[in-house]
Amino acid sequence: MNKLNLGVSLVAAVMIVACAHSGPGPSAMAMIAPTGGSTVSGMVHFNQTSDGQVQVVGDLSGLTPGMHGFHVHEKGDCGGEGQAAGGHFNPMNAPHASPDAASHHAGDFGNITADASGKAHIDFTTHSITVAAGASSVVDRAVVVHADPDDLNSQPAGNSGKRVGCGTVTLMNATMNMH
Repeated sequence: MNKLNLGVSLVAAVMIVACAHSGPGPSAMAMIAPTGGSTVSGMVHFNQTSDGQVQVVGDLSGLTPGMHGFHVHEKGDCGGEGQAAGGHFNPMNAPHASPDAASHHAGDFGNITADASGKAHIDFTTHSITVAAGASSVVDRAVVVHADPDDLNSQPAGNSGKRVGCGTVTLMNATMNMH
């Protein structure tokens, strides 16, 4: 096998593994824009896997270094400096808590941590939301980044302060998917 064929074979194998990992489910994304004079921006992807979980992957920049509350809010409207997004997405009427608590809002994603340059990478899997249609669907909701850390306890939303970034989650069609 020559080097070109070996290279093509390796690229094909990596693409097959990547597609198998994310599963055949629907995907959505939110482009995060700054609110209230902040400089926060980035993108968050939601990929529903074949087992029904959702992989959340994203990159943000323009944050102050440190921890920031990171949530899905009930309305896909980022008007009014993010206030139009409403409260945390909570279709099961659960208390606010850590994302690994037995009971929590579907939109309780906890905190993200920005490095010294103001960048944060997000990569986790959750069973609290879906991308597919239904009561727990994240589509047409808003992803909100807060100025302060979520204390994971205070009701109703963790005392995470001002909304510094917001983006509406939109369903991606098959031609938009990364694989």
